[in-house]
Amino acid sequence: VQLQASGGGLVQAGDSLRLSCAASGRTFNDYSVAWFRQAPGKEREFVASISWRSGSTYYADSVKGRFTISRDNAKNSAYLQMNSLKPTDTAVYYCALPFSQFSPGGLYYTRSYEYAYWGQGTLVTVSS
Repeated sequence: VQLQASGGGLVQAGDSLRLSCAASGRTFNDYSVAWFRQAPGKEREFVASISWRSGSTYYADSVKGRFTISRDNAKNSAYLQMNSLKPTDTAVYYCALPFSQFSPGGLYYTRSYEYAYWGQGTLVTVSS
């Protein structure tokens, strides 16, 4: 599976940004999808995930209520709508798919080692 993340940029605190993740090469519909981020000098951390079938979502506490993950299976794409951005949201954002298709627990995979396929990352910089 090839993943292409896009939509990052430089914004001010309080602004919004929408990231996109385009997938190709496999049946995107059969995978849960997650967004992770990695700030300079820090480990990669889970941001949000969406299930492969029901569209259920799961968020890190740090972004709950501000970020919304969604997917459009017809377009083999996933999205991360980020509102009320803070300087602490500054990071490279990655989309990822887990090793297994049809995984019932995939929604709750929050560790990077649980994911097999990664996009190249898109940089989000939030200035104060």
